Amino acid sequence: MKRLSPADTSRVIEMAWEDRTPFEAIEALYGLNEAAVIRLMRRQLKPGSFRLWRARVSGRKTKHGALRDPAVSRGYCPTQYKR
Repeated sequence: MKRLSPADTSRVIEMAWEDRTPFEAIEALYGLNEAAVIRLMRRQLKPGSFRLWRARVSGRKTKHGALRDPAVSRGYCPTQYKR
């Protein structure tokens, strides 16, 4: 598996928790496919947190590009990044 810096690992975990970030986006940015993300999450999260995350993303259409509605964009909420 690819070695990630602590900052990259943190960002992958953040992206994996986000509903609108598909696994394909994580793979494009960090080279980790869905199975690798699952392994990373299993290693990095507490067991209960991992189970919650797995239940949340299993079968979720927005986490899988092929199942995703094309109308769902990866736009950002205007309040997400206040400057």
